[in-house]
Amino acid sequence: MKVRFAPSPTGALHIGGARTALYNWLLARGSGGRLVLRIEDTDRERSTPENVEQILDALRWLELDWDEGPIFQTANAARHAEALQQLLDSGHAYRTTATGDDVRAWKAEHGDDRGFRGTPQDEGAIRLRVPDEGETVVHDAIRGDAIFQHVHIDDPVIARADGSVLYNFAVAIDDLDAGVTHVVRGEDHLSNTPKQLLVFEALGERAPVYAHLPLLHGPDGKKLSKRHGAASVQELRDQGYLPEAVNNYVALLGAGFDPERELFTVQELAELLRLERISKSPAVFDERKLRHINGIYLRELPVDELTARLEAFTGRGGLRGAVEISREKIQTLADFWPLAGFFFDGPGDDERAWTKTFGVEGSLDGLRAAREALATLEPFTQESVEAALRGLLEANDWKPKHVFQPVRVALAGTTISPGIFESVALLGREETVRRIDAALARVG
Repeated sequence: MKVRFAPSPTGALHIGGARTALYNWLLARGSGGRLVLRIEDTDRERSTPENVEQILDALRWLELDWDEGPIFQTANAARHAEALQQLLDSGHAYRTTATGDDVRAWKAEHGDDRGFRGTPQDEGAIRLRVPDEGETVVHDAIRGDAIFQHVHIDDPVIARADGSVLYNFAVAIDDLDAGVTHVVRGEDHLSNTPKQLLVFEALGERAPVYAHLPLLHGPDGKKLSKRHGAASVQELRDQGYLPEAVNNYVALLGAGFDPERELFTVQELAELLRLERISKSPAVFDERKLRHINGIYLRELPVDELTARLEAFTGRGGLRGAVEISREKIQTLADFWPLAGFFFDGPGDDERAWTKTFGVEGSLDGLRAAREALATLEPFTQESVEAALRGLLEANDWKPKHVFQPVRVALAGTTISPGIFESVALLGREETVRRIDAALARVG
């Protein structure tokens, strides 16, 4: 099996494109085949080096490598010209100066559902000649057969008057020359496929197998877009998702695997993915489920590995202690700093948290008592801190809201933090007492 991923570098790699890349990668790796990366850069205005790098950057982050390429479509101009001339010489293509108005006039005369047929001329754009009779059948490995009657298909323009080729012609030639056996892409390309099959037929060449993936929808059933959350691979990375979790979740979208199982290694995904098992129905991308899976992956990382990733993500060092006591409460790398940043940057200033916490009768007394108990505590460990603070509850018939929450707000400036005993122990006696004193000065 030889597959290809052929993005147009007109912007960031969106999640649907990432799934297409991943499926092609899994198919190649699972079959012992090869993956070709082709950059379809014929849109010269939008196909900038920056956009190309965005595609490559996304693939590298997802750890999806390729066996050939990146091949740039514009580099094949000479070969495209050669194939065009072959079709002109054989009579399968012709030049015409017909404009959009000419096409509309022709259809007004022959019927809207009748495919346009031009008159050969000595100049103008090049159109592929579509037979008047018969049909082209797309034998789709996922969707089954789709039949396109020739009578309804316009003679498609395959090259402009200056000889520059259009998408449906260039992609067929490039797939042919690369020896691609399977074209796996989104179903939005289905309407292009009969035109590409007609190019193969006109050249007397065998076409690859086509498989069109169902589109991704959001939880509301509408086509996936930015309103559903992250729209591109880079946005997922910036929001703190792990590439292995993204690959795992995205691979499941329509793959037809066991619905009761959600975690797979890439090796398992490569072994299991089969075109005939892929669903014909749109798959739903739900970022909440991605967060859930990402949290599992994140918590399964060794502490040192998670620390390294968080230090790279935040640009801060010395995070290991905070990572160790925070890992059970975060689902993405981006969750860490809002939860644990107070260890390094000092307490936050959540006015609502201060008002609510110290509006409880007895909370100020609880904080003073905690200060006295912690100031002389030996040894200053998580276990001794817990014993001391719980002892205050028992001795004074207090509840956690009278001690634990005031201490948390004093240390973190908010009601959200890792475990209070772990947090106090990590900060240490001196810093803990200093922050409690500052809080007492503020609310006392």
